[in-house]
Amino acid sequence: MSKELCLVIDQISREKGIARDALVKVLESALLSAARKKFSNRENIYLTIDPKTCNISIFETKAVVETVADADQEVALAAYPDKAVGDTVIFPLQMQDFGRIAAQTAKQVLFQKVREAERDIIFDEYKDKVGQIVSGTVLRKEKNLYFVGLGKTEAVLHQRDTLPSEMLKRGDIVKAFLVEVRQTPKGPVLILSRTDPNFVIGLFKMEVPEIHDGIVIIKGIAREPGERTKIAVISKDSVIDPVGACVGMKGTRVQSIVRELRGERIDIIHWHEDPRILISRALTPATVDRVGINEGDSEKTAMVIAADSQLALAIGKRGQNIKLATQLTGWVIDILSESEYSKIKLEEADKAFDENLRKDAEAAASEPEKEE
Repeated sequence: MSKELCLVIDQISREKGIARDALVKVLESALLSAARKKFSNRENIYLTIDPKTCNISIFETKAVVETVADADQEVALAAYPDKAVGDTVIFPLQMQDFGRIAAQTAKQVLFQKVREAERDIIFDEYKDKVGQIVSGTVLRKEKNLYFVGLGKTEAVLHQRDTLPSEMLKRGDIVKAFLVEVRQTPKGPVLILSRTDPNFVIGLFKMEVPEIHDGIVIIKGIAREPGERTKIAVISKDSVIDPVGACVGMKGTRVQSIVRELRGERIDIIHWHEDPRILISRALTPATVDRVGINEGDSEKTAMVIAADSQLALAIGKRGQNIKLATQLTGWVIDILSESEYSKIKLEEADKAFDENLRKDAEAAASEPEKEE
């Protein structure tokens, strides 16, 4: 029995990735539960398993008393003259006394404990991976949820957290950002996302060694999943061009990320401390003429002047480009074409001229007439 038990423990330990000593403790708990059920749930029943030989010892303890009131819990002092009242006497019990129900109980408890141990192992393994990209296989779809196999466990990817244009199928290999690991009564739940801006950051860390090594730093990101992402980078080493490092030779690095994002466009700009330069770069692919900022308000605002031919490009389809530039820089951006700006300036100049004429007329009218 002990040899076969050791083999089973070793096998489960290998297959489930549970430490052997921990498994022995689990088995002890399972068999103790069965033993106590066999003996009317008496709390004075104990069981141990030798961790090396797997020999099982089951015994009961009874307290030494003057007069026995409960034979299951007590023994008379007269039968044990070498003991004192309050001492404990240990009695071995036979394993063959276990019945079918007790064995079944042990099996159920053992499976439950193993599942709990597996859940703890999975939780401990993946809680440290929150904020990283994981790769798995799509197992199935239930309603609006994709279930992605990650080896020993599966994660949940909500359809709203997939890219707008993609429809995942069973067997597809998919990368996603691990947003959260939540412990529940049914075990850990892993939440994935492919729309989180951090997913793009993670892809750049995987594709660009300079970012992974901390030489190139991502200072900001703004994203509209499936459409466009703007990312601002800076280099700690003046020799390394941060934008060039992200793009890669002939665009290989960024194109790899674009393919993973199903064609999502990516604008990579060089971060600058001067908000005027940063805002100008953030409006890429448009070229702007002038940027004015107002830091006096509680809300940072900027006025951008662009050539008439660049206005639509700067604003973007459905205002997407200017919206992402605002998110990336933290400045509320208003944009005018050169002709609109010139018209406003002309109107202001005319208004100022008219105001000056009015003031001159009022001043002339208020002067006293000179006597002849």
